[in-house]
Amino acid sequence: MTDTPKYQRRRNPRTARSSSWIPLPSSSLDRTLIYSTTFVLVMYVILTIKTFQSLPPVPLLDIPNHPHFRGVYTDPNGYNNPNHHGSHPRNPSTFPHLLDNTFPQSIHDKPLETIQHPAVEISPNLSGQIPDLTVPAFYDPPQFHGGIRKYLGNYGEQLMTPTQAKSVGSVVDDGIAGLETIFVAIASYRDFQCRQTVEGIFQRADYPNRVRVAVVDQFDVKVGDVPCSKPEVPCEQDENQVLCLYESQIDFYNMEAKFAMGPVFARHLGNRMYRGEYFAMQCDAHVDFVMGWDTYVIKQWYSAKNEMAVLTAYLSDVHGSLDEEGHLLRETRPIMCRSDWEGSKVKSHLRHGQQPEGLAMIKGEPTLEPYWAAGWSFSRGHFIVNIPYDQHLPWVFQGEEISIGLRGFTYGYDYYTPERSICFHYYASADKSGKRNKVNLFWENTSTVGREAIQQVEAGGMKRLNGILKMNHPSVGDDEWIHNDEQKYGLGKVRTPEKFFETFGVDVKNRKIEDHLCRFVGKNMMQVWKPHLRKDTMGINYDEIEYKFKDPDIHGNTWAKFIPKGDRR
Repeated sequence: MTDTPKYQRRRNPRTARSSSWIPLPSSSLDRTLIYSTTFVLVMYVILTIKTFQSLPPVPLLDIPNHPHFRGVYTDPNGYNNPNHHGSHPRNPSTFPHLLDNTFPQSIHDKPLETIQHPAVEISPNLSGQIPDLTVPAFYDPPQFHGGIRKYLGNYGEQLMTPTQAKSVGSVVDDGIAGLETIFVAIASYRDFQCRQTVEGIFQRADYPNRVRVAVVDQFDVKVGDVPCSKPEVPCEQDENQVLCLYESQIDFYNMEAKFAMGPVFARHLGNRMYRGEYFAMQCDAHVDFVMGWDTYVIKQWYSAKNEMAVLTAYLSDVHGSLDEEGHLLRETRPIMCRSDWEGSKVKSHLRHGQQPEGLAMIKGEPTLEPYWAAGWSFSRGHFIVNIPYDQHLPWVFQGEEISIGLRGFTYGYDYYTPERSICFHYYASADKSGKRNKVNLFWENTSTVGREAIQQVEAGGMKRLNGILKMNHPSVGDDEWIHNDEQKYGLGKVRTPEKFFETFGVDVKNRKIEDHLCRFVGKNMMQVWKPHLRKDTMGINYDEIEYKFKDPDIHGNTWAKFIPKGDRR
């Protein structure tokens, strides 16, 4: 679609009057009236112009249906269309609300800081075996007076305003002016596919110069691990390799594998590497992307018309999902709706299980869902600023998703699955080569510090995780877990955790859930929830939602009466 051409009106010689004769006023009274009328009209025009010049500029709405963006999102399905730009051809000057528009920034632009390893916090006896760590400082530029977290709703004390939310982000030129930038965080543990994942992110993006990747690379050179940062050949021999060509847009935090304590701490380090990008994405180190992934995912995010939208899902297997050139073969997509209690007593936690996959019933926009997934997440940059991974959760594997998900919920964020997937996962079970079955896992580090110490560290991490979420087992006392940095890594006050539990059928006291939530999540949830999206696009207003999910096998379709009458079909 293109802008409607503007035509000049041409004069029709057959009907036009001759302009060679102009009647003059016949009297002084007529002349006085003409002069007076002309003076009034001139003064009116001058006053009107002055009034409009004094008005503040109206910010562009960041939604794809806005008339400023007409002609951009022309392909309803295609991110394989080479002519589909998917972002906004606008100049950076149309983002006057951005407080820090520097891109790319690096973790090396500012001094690093030293922190105590989280395992040592819980088990001080490990201090002789595990050293302190030098890590990047969190993104907190001086433009956000008093600190970015205080500026953005004061650590979840209140919902951000649209102005505050829109102040975060940077834009860049890449053939088109004013492209929103994307931060991609990857945590890798001795993964031979890490470099392949980084290369695919850039190679299959429509606009690679908008992307910045941050890798937390945990490896062991003593046993022959190849660092993710090492190109296939030296850059002097081939400067067109991705790691060479986009060197200024890739940061690596290298860590000895023996000090790794699970994905939560690794991803915490990844969050520290964020540097003000407009969007933030997280994925695993063994993922393949579809061609034009950046174009499509931004289109999907805008189509939600929700500043607090977070697109997230468990990834489908790569086999049968992409062709050799990265074009999409799979039409189905997963949705997050299954969870249950796992473990006993101290280790009891809410774990999301295998999720259903099917055709999207909602077209042209993502679909709301209750849960957040660690394997893939895409949001505005302020999500990663407000909800960083907890620094004090060593040896935690299961439980990270309810931690981030519930904390995000209490800050006012909403979770969606996209209409179609943009990336796919290499699972060991489907890998015929068997290589992924041989990949090392962080549990091997039990021998580094001893099984007894690890059990103490793991229990301490789970107590803190559940304690912050108000989900600890009744046998766990409040004095049994570390309370460091609770404001930084805690719950917000925009929504309560109790509202989440009662809305989605989670019984914390009895460690039970209402079954068959997936029958509600999808089209039904969209019909009930979407009318409560705030008009200023700052999330779903849960204060207006009275519905509480109950197992339909026992109570029937209790959501039916909450669906607006016009949508009951």
